[in-house]
Amino acid sequence: MSGGARADLAGTFRRLIRETGPISLAQYMGESNAHYYTSRDPLGDAGDFITAPEVSQVFGELIGLWLADIWVRAGRPGPVHYVELGPGRGTLASDALRTAGRYGLIPQVHFVEGSDALRQIQRGTIRGVTHHADVTTLPEDGPLLIIANEFFDALPVRQLLRAAEGWRERMVGLEGDRLVFVYGDRPMDAAVPQSWRHASQGTVIETSPAAAAVMSELADRLVAQGGAALMIDYGSRESRAGSTLQAIKGHQKVDVFSAPGKMDLTAHVDFEVLSHVAQRQGANLLGVQMQGEWLSALGIDMRMEALKRRAPDQAEKLARQHARLVAEDQMGLLFKVMGLSGKGWPAEAPGF
Repeated sequence: MSGGARADLAGTFRRLIRETGPISLAQYMGESNAHYYTSRDPLGDAGDFITAPEVSQVFGELIGLWLADIWVRAGRPGPVHYVELGPGRGTLASDALRTAGRYGLIPQVHFVEGSDALRQIQRGTIRGVTHHADVTTLPEDGPLLIIANEFFDALPVRQLLRAAEGWRERMVGLEGDRLVFVYGDRPMDAAVPQSWRHASQGTVIETSPAAAAVMSELADRLVAQGGAALMIDYGSRESRAGSTLQAIKGHQKVDVFSAPGKMDLTAHVDFEVLSHVAQRQGANLLGVQMQGEWLSALGIDMRMEALKRRAPDQAEKLARQHARLVAEDQMGLLFKVMGLSGKGWPAEAPGF
């Protein structure tokens, strides 16, 4: 897509739909997010959203402790590679690697990042980082310690509707000059998981072939090379019906067609599907836990209390950060943590 076309992605979509007919939601979401992430730093108060590493350094520190623990129990193999998918500003990696280094874990660092704007920021945060456009070019000479925090939610989804005549795909079309949802006329029964084939009329389900493909590649690497992974995102442990597609701009939910390429489009992660993919490829599933419970099991309560004693003037701020990460009405319940390990690595780990 040319620079001129990128400047008005909505106009590009309108022209494409007029010329060729409705496009898939996956195409709309994929192209919108590709433009969105390539063109800006979306994080922080001045951006569109804030992720857990930006809330408190304790989040990354506990991940660093978790990685160091499983690496030590695996026998301290080397060379070892730290891999982060969608690493934002590099904040999580900085906190995690600093903490892991205290236990002798000093891995080579690899970021899977498509945004030139964020790559520049990341190079200033982490010295010597190697960037990758996707997971297929990750190193093959040692175990991988993989972190994916709020990565899978931005991958494109398809939505399928159970209509009277069978399953149909939810597409993006036009009503006058407005982008709107429409339904395709092609049968999509073959794309529906077996467990949903006979769902009642009106049922909508989401699938993400892109997420399954990434998970399959990562699991293959863990099985072949060893290592461990943490996938942290909002979503459900079990597959559920219904649309979870949403758009965020300026920390507010907005209409999903209001500003393609200028807002963050996401959908809830289906951890049941991802865990099945990983296990099918031979990886060990350590478990899927709610973020609040996982962080509590790793000692976030004691860590926050220690920080309050050290800096009593920051106690109120620390309490807010703590609640943001673990409270059930904030990130604690909606966000899940999935752990995986590879061949020859521990099949049990703290938090699961």
